[in-house]
Amino acid sequence: MHASETPKTDDRPETDLAQRAGGGGVESPPSAPRRRRPRGIGWSGRFEIALLAGPAMIVFIGFVIFPMVMAAYYGFFRWQGYGPPTDFVGLQNYFLILTDPDFQEALGHNAFIVVMSIVIQGPAALLIALLLNRKMRGQSIIRVLIFAPYVIAEVVVGTGFALLLATNGALNGVLENLGLSGLARDWLADPSIAIWTLMAILTWKYVGFAVILFLAGLQSIPDELYEAAAIDGASYWQIQRRITIPLLSPTLRIWVFLSIIGALQLFDLVYIIWGQYVAPVAGTSTMATYMVSNGRNAGNFGYGNAVAVVIFLISLIVALIYQRFVLRRDTAGALTERTTR
Repeated sequence: MHASETPKTDDRPETDLAQRAGGGGVESPPSAPRRRRPRGIGWSGRFEIALLAGPAMIVFIGFVIFPMVMAAYYGFFRWQGYGPPTDFVGLQNYFLILTDPDFQEALGHNAFIVVMSIVIQGPAALLIALLLNRKMRGQSIIRVLIFAPYVIAEVVVGTGFALLLATNGALNGVLENLGLSGLARDWLADPSIAIWTLMAILTWKYVGFAVILFLAGLQSIPDELYEAAAIDGASYWQIQRRITIPLLSPTLRIWVFLSIIGALQLFDLVYIIWGQYVAPVAGTSTMATYMVSNGRNAGNFGYGNAVAVVIFLISLIVALIYQRFVLRRDTAGALTERTTR
Protein backbone atom coordinates (compact mmCIF):
# COMPACT_ATOMS: atom_id res chain seq x y z
CA MET A 1 0.00 0.00 0.00
CA HIS A 2 1.38 3.31 -1.05
CA ALA A 3 1.86 6.06 1.48
CA SER A 4 -0.43 8.35 -0.46
CA GLU A 5 -3.32 5.96 -0.09
CA THR A 6 -5.53 6.20 2.96
CA PRO A 7 -6.71 3.01 4.65
CA LYS A 8 -10.23 1.91 3.90
CA THR A 9 -12.76 2.63 6.60
CA ASP A 10 -16.00 0.81 7.09
CA ASP A 11 -19.00 3.05 6.39
CA ARG A 12 -21.26 1.09 8.69
CA PRO A 13 -22.35 2.64 11.99
CA GLU A 14 -20.23 2.04 15.06
CA THR A 15 -23.03 0.20 16.79
CA ASP A 16 -23.07 -2.31 13.92
CA LEU A 17 -19.31 -2.83 14.18
CA ALA A 18 -19.49 -3.20 17.95
CA GLN A 19 -22.18 -5.83 17.68
CA ARG A 20 -20.24 -7.74 15.06
CA ALA A 21 -17.10 -7.62 17.17
CA GLY A 22 -19.02 -9.08 20.10
CA GLY A 23 -18.13 -6.15 22.33
CA GLY A 24 -20.33 -4.29 24.75
CA GLY A 25 -20.96 -1.41 22.38
CA VAL A 26 -23.99 0.82 22.47
CA GLU A 27 -27.06 -0.98 21.31
CA SER A 28 -28.99 0.43 18.42
CA PRO A 29 -32.20 2.24 19.39
CA PRO A 30 -35.28 0.11 18.92
CA SER A 31 -37.22 0.87 15.80
CA ALA A 32 -40.54 2.61 16.21
CA PRO A 33 -43.49 0.20 16.24
CA ARG A 34 -45.32 0.07 12.98
CA ARG A 35 -48.81 1.48 13.17
CA ARG A 36 -51.41 -1.06 12.31
CA ARG A 37 -54.00 -0.01 9.86
CA PRO A 38 -57.48 -0.24 11.26
CA ARG A 39 -59.21 -3.25 9.94
CA GLY A 40 -62.36 -2.70 7.94
CA ILE A 41 -65.72 -3.75 9.28
CA GLY A 42 -66.56 -7.21 8.09
CA TRP A 43 -69.92 -8.45 6.90
CA SER A 44 -70.80 -9.69 10.36
CA GLY A 45 -70.10 -6.24 11.82
CA ARG A 46 -72.16 -4.54 9.13
CA PHE A 47 -75.03 -6.92 9.73
CA GLU A 48 -74.87 -6.23 13.47
CA ILE A 49 -74.90 -2.46 12.90
CA ALA A 50 -77.83 -2.74 10.49
CA LEU A 51 -79.71 -4.99 12.92
CA LEU A 52 -79.26 -2.62 15.85
CA ALA A 53 -79.53 0.75 14.09
CA GLY A 54 -81.94 -0.25 11.34
CA PRO A 55 -85.22 -0.03 13.30
CA ALA A 56 -84.24 3.33 14.79
CA MET A 57 -83.31 4.67 11.35
CA ILE A 58 -86.61 3.48 9.89
CA VAL A 59 -88.55 5.20 12.66
CA PHE A 60 -86.45 8.39 12.29
CA ILE A 61 -86.93 8.53 8.53
CA GLY A 62 -90.63 7.69 8.74
CA PHE A 63 -91.55 10.08 11.55
CA VAL A 64 -89.01 12.92 11.13
CA ILE A 65 -87.42 13.11 7.68
CA PHE A 66 -90.45 12.12 5.60
CA PRO A 67 -92.93 14.48 7.38
CA MET A 68 -90.40 17.30 7.10
CA VAL A 69 -90.04 16.75 3.36
CA MET A 70 -93.81 16.55 2.91
CA ALA A 71 -94.30 19.74 4.96
CA ALA A 72 -91.86 21.55 2.68
CA TYR A 73 -93.76 20.19 -0.34
CA TYR A 74 -97.22 21.20 0.93
CA GLY A 75 -95.87 24.64 1.83
CA PHE A 76 -95.81 25.50 -1.88
CA PHE A 77 -99.58 25.01 -2.20
CA ARG A 78 -102.78 26.57 -0.97
CA TRP A 79 -104.19 23.35 0.46
CA GLN A 80 -107.30 22.65 2.54
CA GLY A 81 -105.93 19.47 4.11
CA TYR A 82 -107.81 16.88 2.03
CA GLY A 83 -107.26 15.59 -1.47
CA PRO A 84 -104.12 16.15 -3.53
CA PRO A 85 -102.73 19.70 -3.48
CA THR A 86 -103.34 21.42 -6.82
CA ASP A 87 -103.34 25.17 -6.13
CA PHE A 88 -99.61 25.84 -6.50
CA VAL A 89 -98.55 29.24 -5.11
CA GLY A 90 -94.78 28.80 -5.03
CA LEU A 91 -93.04 30.93 -2.42
CA GLN A 92 -96.09 33.08 -1.74
CA ASN A 93 -96.78 31.40 1.60
CA TYR A 94 -93.22 31.99 2.75
CA PHE A 95 -93.24 35.65 1.70
CA LEU A 96 -96.54 36.14 3.52
CA ILE A 97 -95.11 34.57 6.69
CA LEU A 98 -92.02 36.74 6.77
CA THR A 99 -93.98 39.94 6.09
CA ASP A 100 -96.88 39.24 8.45
CA PRO A 101 -96.69 41.52 11.53
CA ASP A 102 -98.37 38.84 13.65
CA PHE A 103 -95.60 36.34 12.86
CA GLN A 104 -92.94 38.95 13.52
CA GLU A 105 -94.56 39.68 16.87
CA ALA A 106 -94.67 35.98 17.70
CA LEU A 107 -91.00 35.65 16.72
CA GLY A 108 -90.19 38.53 19.05
CA HIS A 109 -92.02 36.76 21.89
CA ASN A 110 -89.97 33.62 21.27
CA ALA A 111 -86.76 35.64 21.32
CA PHE A 112 -87.83 37.29 24.58
CA ILE A 113 -88.61 33.89 26.12
CA VAL A 114 -85.22 32.56 25.00
CA VAL A 115 -83.30 35.41 26.64
CA MET A 116 -85.35 35.56 29.83
CA SER A 117 -85.31 31.79 30.30
CA ILE A 118 -81.52 31.87 30.35
CA VAL A 119 -81.34 35.00 32.51
CA ILE A 120 -83.92 33.87 35.09
CA GLN A 121 -83.78 30.08 35.15
CA GLY A 122 -80.00 29.74 34.86
CA PRO A 123 -78.92 31.70 37.97
CA ALA A 124 -81.88 30.41 40.00
CA ALA A 125 -81.14 26.79 39.12
CA LEU A 126 -77.43 27.25 39.79
CA LEU A 127 -78.03 28.72 43.25
CA ILE A 128 -80.46 25.93 44.14
CA ALA A 129 -78.05 23.30 42.84
CA LEU A 130 -75.18 24.74 44.91
CA LEU A 131 -77.42 24.70 47.96
CA LEU A 132 -78.57 21.12 47.41
CA ASN A 133 -75.03 19.97 46.67
CA ARG A 134 -74.17 20.54 50.34
CA LYS A 135 -75.06 17.97 52.97
CA MET A 136 -78.33 18.84 54.68
CA ARG A 137 -81.29 17.12 56.23
CA GLY A 138 -84.13 16.28 53.87
CA GLN A 139 -81.93 16.78 50.82
CA SER A 140 -83.55 13.97 48.80
CA ILE A 141 -87.08 15.22 49.51
CA ILE A 142 -86.19 18.75 48.44
CA ARG A 143 -84.70 17.43 45.19
CA VAL A 144 -87.86 15.46 44.44
CA LEU A 145 -90.09 18.47 45.17
CA ILE A 146 -88.03 20.73 42.90
CA PHE A 147 -87.99 18.21 40.06
CA ALA A 148 -91.68 17.27 40.39
CA PRO A 149 -93.09 20.18 38.30
CA TYR A 150 -90.97 19.10 35.33
CA VAL A 151 -92.61 15.67 35.14
CA ILE A 152 -96.16 17.00 35.44
CA ALA A 153 -97.96 17.03 32.09
CA GLU A 154 -98.24 20.39 30.38
CA VAL A 155 -102.02 19.98 30.11
CA VAL A 156 -102.32 19.67 33.88
CA VAL A 157 -99.99 22.62 34.48
CA GLY A 158 -101.73 24.81 31.91
CA THR A 159 -105.22 24.03 33.17
CA GLY A 160 -104.22 24.58 36.79
CA PHE A 161 -102.59 27.95 36.18
CA ALA A 162 -105.45 29.07 33.92
CA LEU A 163 -107.85 28.55 36.84
CA LEU A 164 -105.45 29.93 39.45
CA LEU A 165 -104.61 33.13 37.59
CA ALA A 166 -108.03 33.98 36.18
CA THR A 167 -109.59 37.33 37.07
CA ASN A 168 -111.85 35.65 39.64
CA GLY A 169 -109.27 32.97 40.37
CA ALA A 170 -107.62 31.80 43.57
CA LEU A 171 -104.64 34.19 43.46
CA ASN A 172 -106.74 37.36 43.29
CA GLY A 173 -109.07 35.91 45.91
CA VAL A 174 -106.19 35.36 48.33
CA LEU A 175 -104.91 38.89 47.72
CA GLU A 176 -108.34 40.36 48.45
CA ASN A 177 -108.72 38.33 51.64
CA LEU A 178 -105.33 39.59 52.81
CA GLY A 179 -106.36 43.18 52.20
CA LEU A 180 -104.09 43.49 49.16
CA SER A 181 -106.78 43.92 46.55
CA GLY A 182 -104.69 46.67 44.98
CA LEU A 183 -102.23 43.99 43.84
CA ALA A 184 -104.92 41.97 42.05
CA ARG A 185 -104.39 41.93 38.32
CA ASP A 186 -105.70 40.36 35.17
CA TRP A 187 -102.65 38.13 35.07
CA LEU A 188 -103.50 36.42 31.80
CA ALA A 189 -105.05 39.12 29.61
CA ASP A 190 -103.15 42.28 30.57
CA PRO A 191 -100.52 42.78 27.82
CA SER A 192 -98.17 44.55 30.21
CA ILE A 193 -97.80 41.58 32.55
CA ALA A 194 -99.01 38.52 30.61
CA ILE A 195 -95.58 37.72 29.18
CA TRP A 196 -94.10 37.90 32.68
CA THR A 197 -96.84 35.59 33.92
CA LEU A 198 -95.76 33.16 31.22
CA MET A 199 -92.13 33.46 32.31
CA ALA A 200 -93.09 32.73 35.93
CA ILE A 201 -94.97 29.59 34.85
CA LEU A 202 -92.09 28.44 32.64
CA THR A 203 -89.59 29.00 35.44
CA TRP A 204 -91.72 27.01 37.90
CA LYS A 205 -92.12 24.21 35.34
CA TYR A 206 -88.59 23.84 33.98
CA VAL A 207 -86.17 25.08 36.65
CA GLY A 208 -86.18 21.60 38.21
CA PHE A 209 -84.67 20.09 35.07
CA ALA A 210 -81.82 22.61 35.16
CA VAL A 211 -81.24 21.92 38.86
CA ILE A 212 -80.94 18.16 38.31
CA LEU A 213 -78.64 18.73 35.33
CA PHE A 214 -76.39 21.07 37.32
CA LEU A 215 -76.33 18.70 40.29
CA ALA A 216 -75.11 15.93 38.00
CA GLY A 217 -72.32 18.22 36.79
CA LEU A 218 -71.40 19.21 40.35
CA GLN A 219 -71.04 15.57 41.35
CA SER A 220 -68.23 15.15 38.80
CA ILE A 221 -66.06 17.89 40.37
CA PRO A 222 -63.46 16.32 42.74
CA ASP A 223 -63.71 17.32 46.40
CA GLU A 224 -59.93 17.64 46.55
CA LEU A 225 -60.11 20.86 44.56
CA TYR A 226 -62.45 22.42 47.12
CA GLU A 227 -60.28 21.24 50.00
CA ALA A 228 -57.11 22.64 48.43
CA ALA A 229 -58.78 25.98 47.76
CA ALA A 230 -60.08 26.16 51.33
CA ILE A 231 -56.60 25.44 52.69
CA ASP A 232 -55.23 28.28 50.56
CA GLY A 233 -57.72 30.62 52.23
CA ALA A 234 -60.27 31.03 49.43
CA SER A 235 -63.74 32.07 50.51
CA TYR A 236 -66.89 30.14 49.54
CA TRP A 237 -67.83 32.48 46.70
CA GLN A 238 -64.25 32.58 45.41
CA ILE A 239 -64.30 28.78 45.25
CA GLN A 240 -67.56 28.83 43.31
CA ARG A 241 -66.32 31.52 40.93
CA ARG A 242 -62.84 30.06 40.34
CA ILE A 243 -63.53 26.33 40.50
CA THR A 244 -67.18 25.37 40.34
CA ILE A 245 -68.44 27.55 37.50
CA PRO A 246 -65.45 26.95 35.15
CA LEU A 247 -65.66 23.17 35.65
CA LEU A 248 -69.44 23.28 35.31
CA SER A 249 -69.33 25.31 32.09
CA PRO A 250 -69.81 22.30 29.73
CA THR A 251 -73.02 21.41 31.57
CA LEU A 252 -74.13 25.05 31.50
CA ARG A 253 -73.57 25.25 27.75
CA ILE A 254 -75.60 22.09 27.13
CA TRP A 255 -78.45 23.39 29.28
CA VAL A 256 -78.47 26.74 27.45
CA PHE A 257 -78.67 24.89 24.14
CA LEU A 258 -81.64 22.79 25.30
CA SER A 259 -83.33 25.88 26.75
CA ILE A 260 -82.96 27.81 23.49
CA ILE A 261 -84.43 25.03 21.36
CA GLY A 262 -87.30 24.48 23.82
CA ALA A 263 -88.12 28.21 23.92
CA LEU A 264 -88.16 28.48 20.13
CA GLN A 265 -90.65 25.61 19.88
CA LEU A 266 -92.84 26.59 22.84
CA PHE A 267 -96.48 25.80 22.18
CA ASP A 268 -98.41 23.69 24.67
CA LEU A 269 -98.52 25.89 27.78
CA VAL A 270 -99.32 29.03 25.78
CA TYR A 271 -102.07 27.34 23.78
CA ILE A 272 -103.65 25.69 26.83
CA ILE A 273 -103.63 28.79 29.07
CA TRP A 274 -104.29 31.57 26.55
CA GLY A 275 -105.74 29.81 23.53
CA GLN A 276 -105.53 30.93 19.92
CA TYR A 277 -107.49 34.16 20.39
CA VAL A 278 -106.24 35.55 23.70
CA ALA A 279 -102.52 34.86 23.11
CA PRO A 280 -102.03 37.46 20.31
CA VAL A 281 -103.96 40.11 22.23
CA ALA A 282 -102.20 39.40 25.54
CA GLY A 283 -98.77 39.42 23.87
CA THR A 284 -97.91 35.78 24.56
CA SER A 285 -98.26 34.26 21.10
CA THR A 286 -95.38 32.15 19.78
CA MET A 287 -94.41 30.89 16.36
CA ALA A 288 -95.99 27.51 17.12
CA THR A 289 -99.31 29.00 18.24
CA TYR A 290 -99.26 31.23 15.15
CA MET A 291 -98.78 28.11 13.02
CA VAL A 292 -101.79 26.34 14.53
CA SER A 293 -104.04 29.43 14.48
CA ASN A 294 -103.28 30.42 10.90
CA GLY A 295 -102.84 26.91 9.56
CA ARG A 296 -105.02 24.12 10.92
CA ASN A 297 -107.64 26.28 12.65
CA ALA A 298 -107.93 28.56 9.61
CA GLY A 299 -108.30 25.62 7.22
CA ASN A 300 -105.13 26.55 5.32
CA PHE A 301 -102.90 23.53 5.86
CA GLY A 302 -100.47 24.57 3.14
CA TYR A 303 -99.77 27.82 4.97
CA GLY A 304 -99.43 25.95 8.26
CA ASN A 305 -96.87 23.60 6.71
CA ALA A 306 -94.92 26.58 5.43
CA VAL A 307 -94.86 28.06 8.94
CA ALA A 308 -93.61 24.73 10.28
CA VAL A 309 -90.76 24.79 7.76
CA VAL A 310 -89.85 28.35 8.76
CA ILE A 311 -89.79 27.38 12.45
CA PHE A 312 -87.60 24.40 11.63
CA LEU A 313 -85.17 26.52 9.62
CA ILE A 314 -84.93 29.15 12.37
CA SER A 315 -84.27 26.48 15.00
CA LEU A 316 -81.73 24.77 12.76
CA ILE A 317 -79.82 27.98 12.03
CA VAL A 318 -79.73 28.92 15.72
CA ALA A 319 -78.59 25.41 16.66
CA LEU A 320 -75.81 25.41 14.05
CA ILE A 321 -74.59 28.86 15.07
CA TYR A 322 -74.59 27.88 18.75
CA GLN A 323 -72.75 24.65 18.03
CA ARG A 324 -70.22 26.44 15.83
CA PHE A 325 -69.32 29.22 18.27
CA VAL A 326 -70.27 27.89 21.74
CA LEU A 327 -70.23 24.10 21.73
CA ARG A 328 -67.20 23.94 19.47
CA ARG A 329 -64.72 23.46 22.33
CA ASP A 330 -66.73 20.58 23.79
CA THR A 331 -67.25 18.75 20.50
CA ALA A 332 -63.66 19.40 19.41
CA GLY A 333 -62.36 17.92 22.67
CA ALA A 334 -64.53 14.84 22.26
CA LEU A 335 -63.39 14.31 18.68
CA THR A 336 -59.73 14.81 19.61
CA GLU A 337 -59.99 12.30 22.43
CA ARG A 338 -61.62 9.81 20.10
CA THR A 339 -58.97 10.13 17.40
CA THR A 340 -56.06 9.79 19.83
CA ARG A 341 -57.29 6.47 21.17
